[in-house]
Amino acid sequence: MEFLPAWPLTITPLSSFGLLLLIGSLGGYLAHRISWLPSITGFMLVGFLVGPSGLGLLTESVLKDSRILIDITLALILYRLGSSLDLRFLRQSPRLLVIALVESTLTFSAVFTVLWLFQIPLALAALIAAILVSSSPAVLLHVAHEVGAKGPVTETAKSLVALNNLLSFLAFAFVVPVLLAEQDAGWQQIVLQPMYLLLGSALLGGAIAYGLHFLTSRTQTATQYKLALVVGALMLCLGLAQQLKLSALFAPLVVGIVVRSMEREEVVSALEFGSAFELFFIVLFVFAGANLHFAELVAFAPVIMVLVAVRCAAKWFGVSISSVLLGQTVRTGASSGLLLIPMAGLAIGLVQSSSQLVPEHAAVISAIVLGAVTVFETIGPPIASYAFRLAGETEAQASAAVAEQQPQHPWQAEGTVAVDLSSLHAPEPADAVLLEQSEPKRFKFWRW
Repeated sequence: MEFLPAWPLTITPLSSFGLLLLIGSLGGYLAHRISWLPSITGFMLVGFLVGPSGLGLLTESVLKDSRILIDITLALILYRLGSSLDLRFLRQSPRLLVIALVESTLTFSAVFTVLWLFQIPLALAALIAAILVSSSPAVLLHVAHEVGAKGPVTETAKSLVALNNLLSFLAFAFVVPVLLAEQDAGWQQIVLQPMYLLLGSALLGGAIAYGLHFLTSRTQTATQYKLALVVGALMLCLGLAQQLKLSALFAPLVVGIVVRSMEREEVVSALEFGSAFELFFIVLFVFAGANLHFAELVAFAPVIMVLVAVRCAAKWFGVSISSVLLGQTVRTGASSGLLLIPMAGLAIGLVQSSSQLVPEHAAVISAIVLGAVTVFETIGPPIASYAFRLAGETEAQASAAVAEQQPQHPWQAEGTVAVDLSSLHAPEPADAVLLEQSEPKRFKFWRW
């Protein structure tokens, strides 16, 4: 009976993709039944419920085999985020770079100090602090789409998140050699491995971006193939990064940044992935929820809660103060600072990278970072939704503003309306002077 399948059946990456979507859709539906609960929180809750710490429907081996799905999701998200950052604009107006440097430096310093007070080794504290500098592009993009947010604060927040993800990866690459040196690694591994990871990923992303720009600029009339070209380039970038042992996180981010900076007209940088993009958001957050471990959360609960509070304050204070000092309004600075509080995608990816580079510290890094991700992914979406409303850039607020600006017809107004008919009266030359001195003729409409 060789034609029959082997029993018991195993969950393959393809079936796990379908399972994550089904579970996530149910979680999103339940979240929509509660008006104040964002759908992302629903995705994570059902992921935790069916994960190893819950019912165990998704085991550790299944999650490990499904890692390629998360790599694809993060590649798409980081490219989309990178395409919102134009290096030419930064050269002309370095204000965003100054804000990002102030916010990232303050966040790193605050998190490092807290970890040092909790007696975490200095090099390990620096690595965790570098990871916690990053903000979540997935939460920002998803909540912005969910509330229809558009405007200067939304675009500024996207650029700031792209910059602090870039700075987070750079800090991570500089701290890794210190940890490797503590483990008595050879100088080739200490110096060449992080340099190869950083420069190699940047060169790969730049080469893929140049090829993508070359193809799209010569096929502008075939707009129906833009999405296929972008996704194909990103999948090629991801596959080459894995084969060359480069960063599958940094390279797609570089692709987005370089493509946006090379374009003279918006060819692909403004391309929207459409509603199908939501599928990858669902998979990412259900996967993140399933990877949470209750025992680790309890063990590191004190340090995690302090880190959450300190990081929130550092992000909000750093962006708010620097924005106001550079000429922005208090409301703009405050709402932009709140949008940088969520943390997920890059942090999850860097935890996986650190587990491979410094496996001796993998347990502590995973416990602290993923524990913080749990809290930020729970409180982050409501904070982001509030920040968009504070900025006045949600779709509902824009519709209300348009409705208020619509002129009312006389028969739509309450009471009576005075109408000036003097322009309809053509005076004779003799009485023109008298007409200018007289009051305009008026009569009243009454509402039926």
